[in-house]
Amino acid sequence: PVKIGINGFGRIGRMVFQALCDQGLLGTTFDVVGVVDVVTDADYFAYQMKYDSVHGKFKHSVSTKKSAANLEENDIIVVNGHEIKCIMATRNPEDLPWGKHGVEYVVESTGLFTDADKARGHIKAGAKKVIISAPGKGDLKTIVMGVNHEEYKASMDVVSNASCTTNCLAPLVHVLLKEGFGVEKGLMTTIHAYTATQKTVDGPSKKDWRGGRAAAVNIIPSTTGAAKAVGEVLPSVKGKLTGMAFRVPTPDVSVVDLTFLAAKDTSIQEIDAALKKASETYLKGFLGFTDEELVSTDFVHDNRSSIYDSLATLQNNLPGEKRMFKVVSWYDNEWGYSNRVVDLLKHMTSTK
Repeated sequence: PVKIGINGFGRIGRMVFQALCDQGLLGTTFDVVGVVDVVTDADYFAYQMKYDSVHGKFKHSVSTKKSAANLEENDIIVVNGHEIKCIMATRNPEDLPWGKHGVEYVVESTGLFTDADKARGHIKAGAKKVIISAPGKGDLKTIVMGVNHEEYKASMDVVSNASCTTNCLAPLVHVLLKEGFGVEKGLMTTIHAYTATQKTVDGPSKKDWRGGRAAAVNIIPSTTGAAKAVGEVLPSVKGKLTGMAFRVPTPDVSVVDLTFLAAKDTSIQEIDAALKKASETYLKGFLGFTDEELVSTDFVHDNRSSIYDSLATLQNNLPGEKRMFKVVSWYDNEWGYSNRVVDLLKHMTSTK
């Protein structure tokens, strides 16, 4: 098995680990040898894994034990018989013991080391490759599985899995381009579940005053680079898309609203048919399709990147016009995204 390290065992770090377990990859294709966080209390990590307020109970056996180097507290998690070392976080990834543990791939999910040069600290520590589970900066490739993953080359040492919102939006745009509709320009809004960066009650947030307001009782306008990031994945739409976010009082599942001007005349029926076909063929497993009256909780723990809502498609065209449309697509911003990190791991390890 390829040896994996996870730096940051928060929402996404734990969900990536759970996805590896649920896909039957732990101990077969991959061996997670270490997880890094600000504590090394394996009992607490095990508790967090066993019980999740959104995704329910962990489906695998979990226990803990002491390592030979630490007889004061349990610092090893044992999942389905496989041992995972709990490692204390450092301010500099170069100081992590990846070389000692033989780690080849690191999932960087702290949200702190999104710059390519900082992420390369993991490589200086002994790892070979780094996947940043967030939008990345600097000299790196941004990958959206199902859209541009074939552009990955084995020579790339640091890649970004983009954002959960980009993973939802990019498949929609990919279909519009591939099926010949084109995108002349577009505005995206994501109605996004609150996340750990927000406040439970009103608090200080100098850079984003509105972002400092209580997450569970407010609809909070926010910025997002997700639409612009699609231009990094699909260069033909670079500069044509922008957008914003509204953080809303739900703990999980978000939805993308893309309003766009097609490059040629078309219809809702043609767009529907193209997205349905893509969901069953070249984007199967990444793009979904629904024509039922569903709401956000219906998509909790859905492992697809983007689930197009056929009933929500709209057009606003004057007589003789057939180019302005709105499409809507759902996504579990935690679980769908974490499964894409695992898919990217599988793709990278199989690319020679």
